[in-house]
Amino acid sequence: MRELYKDLQPEILINREQLAARVAELGAQITKDYHGKELVLVGILKGAVIFLADLLREIDLPLTLDFVAISSYGSATKSSGVVRIMKDLDHDIVDKHVLVVEDIIDTGLTMSFLKNNLLSRGAASIRVCSLLDKPERRLVRLGSDYTGFTVPDAFVVGYGLDYGQRYRNLPEIGVLKSEIYAN
Repeated sequence: MRELYKDLQPEILINREQLAARVAELGAQITKDYHGKELVLVGILKGAVIFLADLLREIDLPLTLDFVAISSYGSATKSSGVVRIMKDLDHDIVDKHVLVVEDIIDTGLTMSFLKNNLLSRGAASIRVCSLLDKPERRLVRLGSDYTGFTVPDAFVVGYGLDYGQRYRNLPEIGVLKSEIYAN
């Protein structure tokens, strides 16, 4: 067993092949939907970086890229509900079509806050592309315009998702053993 996998449940939730296939499908759909529009991808740091890197290579359009760092977790495993912008956009989004690329939508509080914040800046449109969706945990009515996978209410890591800044480099998505984060 690889060292990276020792803290995971035995069954991999989403493997490399599934990730690659779904990212290609999402990229093709985004290419079609945004044809002829000025697209800005806004990646959410740090969790969405790996997904974003793969996704943008599947989008066959001219686009620009920016990042925000936003948090409602801190070092906890559950959202605190208090949303903070840690790093803001570097560029203006007025009259641009913004696609926010997120690793996971959980309670929806963070994404709801961010969408409202970006809309107030004059974006032509705001849509969300989320690698994972965990609808069982939703506290606000919010969906993703593009969703990679729906996952159960479990603590998932890998492909950019972390626990305590670890496990981001797992090439697949797995469920962390509860004894790892229970303390």
